[in-house]
Amino acid sequence: MGIMARESYIFPVVVMFKTSNRSNAKTKVKVINNKNVDEVLDVKTKIPGIPENAVILEVGLGKGFIEKFGL
Repeated sequence: MGIMARESYIFPVVVMFKTSNRSNAKTKVKVINNKNVDEVLDVKTKIPGIPENAVILEVGLGKGFIEKFGL
């Protein structure tokens, strides 16, 4: 009974993004542990480390995606 309801559905969210829409833009990966996937995908949510003009390429949930990207 010690687990709060919010903590029970928060999994690590892995976001792969480009810093701009240009073809030579660097691809980066960020792991977000304190927000759920709905908060990450919400346009209004500001996530530190991901610029406003970033192009999100892929979003994944859980430790499997962390292992997939080798983080």
